[in-house]
Amino acid sequence: MPTFAFSQVDVFAPAPLTGNPVAVVHDAVGLTDEQLAAFARWTNLSETTFLLPPTEPGADYRLRIFTPGGELPFAGHPTLGSAHAFLEQGGRPTDPEMIVQQCQLGLIRLRRNGNHLAFAAPELLRSGPVDADTIAMAERALGIGPDQLVRANWIDNGPGWLGIQLTSADDVLALRPDFAAMGELNIGVIGAHQQGGPADFEVRAFCPDLAVPEDPVTGSLNAGFALWLIRSGAAPANYTVRQGTALRRHGQVEISSEADGTIWVGGASRTLISGTLTL
Repeated sequence: MPTFAFSQVDVFAPAPLTGNPVAVVHDAVGLTDEQLAAFARWTNLSETTFLLPPTEPGADYRLRIFTPGGELPFAGHPTLGSAHAFLEQGGRPTDPEMIVQQCQLGLIRLRRNGNHLAFAAPELLRSGPVDADTIAMAERALGIGPDQLVRANWIDNGPGWLGIQLTSADDVLALRPDFAAMGELNIGVIGAHQQGGPADFEVRAFCPDLAVPEDPVTGSLNAGFALWLIRSGAAPANYTVRQGTALRRHGQVEISSEADGTIWVGGASRTLISGTLTL
């Protein structure tokens, strides 16, 4: 039976077991779409990825990303964890200073600094104001009143995120969402910590439509928030995020901006499991 190198990487993790794990299958040539989806359901992680040879010029590898509910065109923590696994297994990017990932969304650039990797936030597929009916649905699902909602925007870069800012990090941590009431919405929520807090912002991600009720630490959502809030002047050009607190994790996300407008989303990655997969 064919075997494949396998890694499980903890992403946005300041220490082991504090971030969001991603399962990475190396050189997954020959596996069918059905096998990819079945293995992702079996791992039952928020995402499982499969590294493949690139098919587009300029890419160092191609990545397919699956949740237990299906395939995504892009996701953030799988991008960082898979790049980490690619490098750890001896992958050599064409440019030693920049890794280029091919995925369904297109080419994603990553840069590295030790065990920290960061990806350039891709442009949004959908942005702009949210209609009143959708906001009312989100408020009911989150169990919040209009007085707690500061602003809302579509910040979809693949998973379909609806972004909501609440009045404070405490409001974010107090949420007890009704997942059934969310329907097909994937909702990200952000709120500012007080000065001197554990980070600048607290984030939570609710995506029951992807078979992940609450995601521990979410790169795509934080990328969407960064594009929206920085460009609208609602957040500084550089800031930090804590996510996963409600799930007893301690994910840390670093957002930084360059003069040309590029926004980078990064954090620490570390491999906690390595071995082989037999299918």
